Amino acid sequence: MYLVRNGDPAFPPAKMALEDGTVVTGQGFGHTGETGGELCFNTSMTGYQEISSDPSYHGQIMMMTYPHIGNTGVSNDDMESARPMISGLVVRSVARRYSNQHAAGSLDSFLKQHKVVGISGIDTRTLVRHIRAEGVMNAVISSVDLDDESLIAKARQWPSMEGLELASRVTTDAAYDFSAEGTRRIAVYDYGVKLNILRVFEALDCAVRVFPATAPLREVMAWNPDGIFFSNGPGDPRAMPGAIETVRRAIETKLPLLGICLGHQLMSLAAGLEVYKMFVGHRGANHPVKNLVTGEVEVTTQNHGFGVKDDVNKDVAEVSHINLNDGTVEGLRFKQFAGLSVQYHPEASPGPHDSRYLFNEFLNMVSGSVPRHVAAT
Repeated sequence: MYLVRNGDPAFPPAKMALEDGTVVTGQGFGHTGETGGELCFNTSMTGYQEISSDPSYHGQIMMMTYPHIGNTGVSNDDMESARPMISGLVVRSVARRYSNQHAAGSLDSFLKQHKVVGISGIDTRTLVRHIRAEGVMNAVISSVDLDDESLIAKARQWPSMEGLELASRVTTDAAYDFSAEGTRRIAVYDYGVKLNILRVFEALDCAVRVFPATAPLREVMAWNPDGIFFSNGPGDPRAMPGAIETVRRAIETKLPLLGICLGHQLMSLAAGLEVYKMFVGHRGANHPVKNLVTGEVEVTTQNHGFGVKDDVNKDVAEVSHINLNDGTVEGLRFKQFAGLSVQYHPEASPGPHDSRYLFNEFLNMVSGSVPRHVAAT
């Protein structure tokens, strides 16, 4: 494996500036250009391709804490969407050569193809410690503008993630069937849904139809679903009043509801709970979550910068899961309707399958109700 070194002509000089005035210098890789967004970090040792293609990361610059990134190239089988969703990538060392019989190319060529700007040669350990102390903030990466003051000014002018609606930029344009056959029909509201969530529903013998984020509920109900799923996605859920109202109306249908990540936050807001912007957020594949019902601890994958406030009204919902690192809310069981939601990603496989039972719990709720598509025939 060959790593990028200082002075390599194939990787031009590049800089990244944070809105607090911090500037770091490295080598550009991927697309030659400039990009900006909220600078976050992910503690996963593997999975850089799944992370880069997760729609929930839209509008964010992702910094990987594991030092060597790109070792296994990229594979068409490891995508969570049709293209990379991150706005930029920050690594300590990017591999120029990769070893993987299933790979279709290198990480560098993959980012070039999709015009994603990257920077390597960064002391990511120091920068992560800085973010943990100061909180997530906007940044700009450039391999075309190397002036410190110019880059700092651009970072400060970049739109804040707080108050930003992004689901409309990653949702499907039109409804489509992911799997046409199954014993239960699950309607998916796509706010940036990961492909593996759809694959899990399909593997559990569900017919799955995916609807745009702004689809009227009447269009969804015309398909006669047995349950409704509200997906993960990017941005501030509080900036999505239309989606919150859709969830409120979905509650009135009496159908079982499930939400993951952004969907969890939208269901909470629709039920009258509060959501807040986190100081740093959770992004990684080793977060311990305790199931308060069973007492078991799950190893989970997480990706969120917003969370549900922990003063949950007990008449509205019961906290079912908590994060053992900081005690934040990770799961809810709603009391006034048939619904459950989790902040983390049970479709991911860090444990590897510690959290897959959540899909079965939801489908058991679905099976306990009268199947609409059967009743309609």
